[in-house]
Amino acid sequence: MVAMAELLGMSLWFTASAVASDLSKLWQLAPSETGWLTTSVQLGFVVGTALAALLNLADVVSVRTYFAVSALLGAAANAALLAAPGFGAALVLRFLTGAFLAGVYPPSMKMIATWFRSARGLAVGTLIGSLTLGKAIPYLVLSLAGDFSDVIAVTSGGAGLAALVVAVAYREGPYPFERRPFSWRLAGEAIWHRQTRLAIGGYLGHMWELYAMWTWVPAFAVASLAQRQASTGVGSAPWIGQAIAFGTLAVGFAGSLWGGWAADRIGRERLVTLAMAASGTCALGVGLVYGAHPAWVAAVAWVWGFFVIADSAQFSTLVTEVAPPYAVGTALTLQNSLGFLLTMSTIQLVPVLVEHVGWPWAFPILALGPALGIASIRRLRRVRYR
Repeated sequence: MVAMAELLGMSLWFTASAVASDLSKLWQLAPSETGWLTTSVQLGFVVGTALAALLNLADVVSVRTYFAVSALLGAAANAALLAAPGFGAALVLRFLTGAFLAGVYPPSMKMIATWFRSARGLAVGTLIGSLTLGKAIPYLVLSLAGDFSDVIAVTSGGAGLAALVVAVAYREGPYPFERRPFSWRLAGEAIWHRQTRLAIGGYLGHMWELYAMWTWVPAFAVASLAQRQASTGVGSAPWIGQAIAFGTLAVGFAGSLWGGWAADRIGRERLVTLAMAASGTCALGVGLVYGAHPAWVAAVAWVWGFFVIADSAQFSTLVTEVAPPYAVGTALTLQNSLGFLLTMSTIQLVPVLVEHVGWPWAFPILALGPALGIASIRRLRRVRYR
């Protein structure tokens, strides 16, 4: 139930990104402005999670209420895009959507963790897989309907349904986390706890890559098809680019499930190291298929999409295991705030690189994140098991 609510709620994230070409034509946007349709969501999420961490919301407020109210407000902000008079208003609405999603994503991990102990990795992996599939929904709706207003309406309705489901049906599981009264120092205690800090460090390396990849691989796929047509004269149907984009995000559901299953068996630190090594390799090599047959582009993009998210849930699971029990909600929120703050830089960096060096060389810089993330997790493993 929590996973389904997460899928529906997080479908709001890439709504504007999926219909960016329509909004770009409507408002005559430059490529850098189009990037801000996603970056503003990240910024809103960063502000929302930072305030939530400072106020200890995920540890002192009922997570059921927090999730339901946040999802409902996010749905309203997303639906308001249909009446947005221009680019400026759209940025404000995307910022608000991101801020409200701060009450959907981090609390849901705490919610599902109360139901599992030995299989927590797979449980949180299922949740993150649902989140990933939810973020792919706008591209699926666009490929089926082809109209940006349908995409906005469907995702807003889904988030509203998520709010209703959680408000009515969610109950805390048999493994609740310790609670304590509000404290201004709680966020500081979480970040200065060494094992928590190292787990967050690995997550930051992962996030350096993730959202830039999710945001720009769909555009890469479309550009690759155009390049192939220009060089060979062989064109492709428009839906192929949309299908590659949907598959890149949607395959993350399988990646998250596999990551959770494997982490519970070989250890979280080993799993995230393997996944980051694989996704970093894809970042280095995806440019080699630029302009190639769509099957090659899809193959590399989907392998990348599988591994780039396979480890995500396990960073959060690590935090639930190593953070002080009374600060788990705040630590998860803080982790998300810092991670999404970092994503803003790479989302804006990729189009700059495209402009100066072209699509084949735009993604290798993303491999830097997995490399640094692996280093942080190796230190965590030494500290945790010495």
